[in-house]
Amino acid sequence: MISVEEARRYYQGAHSSHDFDHVLRVLVLAERIARAEGGDLEVVRAAALLHDVGRAEEEQTGEDHAQIGARRAREILAGHPPEKVEAVAAAIAAHRFRHGPPPATPEARALFDADKLDAMGAIGVARAFAYAGAHGQRLWVSPDVALAQGDGTPDHTPVHEYLLKLSRLRESMTTPTGRALAEKRHAFMAQFFARLEAEVNGEC
Repeated sequence: MISVEEARRYYQGAHSSHDFDHVLRVLVLAERIARAEGGDLEVVRAAALLHDVGRAEEEQTGEDHAQIGARRAREILAGHPPEKVEAVAAAIAAHRFRHGPPPATPEARALFDADKLDAMGAIGVARAFAYAGAHGQRLWVSPDVALAQGDGTPDHTPVHEYLLKLSRLRESMTTPTGRALAEKRHAFMAQFFARLEAEVNGEC
């Protein structure tokens, strides 16, 4: 429905935490999950390639990028079979962690799990610190402080991101394949942040 090179042009200038490299990682994971769990691979590929095309507009307007992305996918894929276009749009609309409809199709579940998995494990830690560096955040704060402050604090750090979001992603997985991969990625993150705290405190 859409090639990698065609999709790439929609992500020019994207931030490193949600750039086209992120899209390609989600694509590989979504295809892996769909092959294991079932689903239309053509729909999964298109949904993965276009799932974040609405992010730039979200920054300008405040509208949910998943809904923008679903709308833009319909425009970009006009001319393809309508049922496939709608399946792509539905998957994109349901890929958010905190907002939007729950993923109700095999294709939507594959995309949802893949997108969450890319926020976990070593790559999830790297993305959290890349975002922190780009926004002038501190590298570390006490977990007790982070939990007391909660989400949305102006002093947000990667520790906040891990405790308040990334550590909870494992529970949101919608497929057996996603859950198996999430367990391994969750374990790595837990180990990393425990080690980070120990080093900050001079314990190792």
